[in-house]
Amino acid sequence: MAGAKFITLEGGEGAGKSTQLRLLVAALQAKSIACVQTREPGGSPGGEEIRELLVKGEPGRWDALTEALLMFAARTDHVARTIKPALDAGKWVVCDRFTDSTYAYQGAGRGLGKERIAAMEAATLGGLKPDLTLVLDLPAEMGLKRTLSRPGSDTRFEKFDLGFHEKLRTAFLEIAKREPSRCIVVDTARDVETVAADIWRIVSSRFGIT
Repeated sequence: MAGAKFITLEGGEGAGKSTQLRLLVAALQAKSIACVQTREPGGSPGGEEIRELLVKGEPGRWDALTEALLMFAARTDHVARTIKPALDAGKWVVCDRFTDSTYAYQGAGRGLGKERIAAMEAATLGGLKPDLTLVLDLPAEMGLKRTLSRPGSDTRFEKFDLGFHEKLRTAFLEIAKREPSRCIVVDTARDVETVAADIWRIVSSRFGIT
């Protein structure tokens, strides 16, 4: 368990990332592991300001390229001001979304393609990758129903049609298949407690937490 770890939670709308992130952070803290809980887009003052531009308004507010550039602008600030300082200080970082979401949302969902996202990633992140990515998976239709049942839930991305969200699910599963050493798929069509127990088993086993 030597060294700080960078863990990300990925998945489509309604997959339960925010809930499972909070539960995972609490479980790590119960083991006296110092950690920072964060999110994307956002996670730093500048990142949160850009988040407002990205999540509000109508689906067509931005074209795919502009949207991806905004994502990487927010991410660059987030890494510089939150993620890297925490890791350098020996704190674990647990993040709700990271670059995989840009590959899924803008690359696949909005048709920008993997190559352009990869070029942006190479230009901005200096090779930074999570130590572990948990891909929270459930059918897109189920995820959208969950988001509609949440009070105050109304982001741009939730307004895209079902076909867009099905592309996201396919993209996340393809990422997990391409990078099995980093990514583990977790079925979140189950109850919250069962999913949380599964995630803790994965994390504790991967990093030797006893």
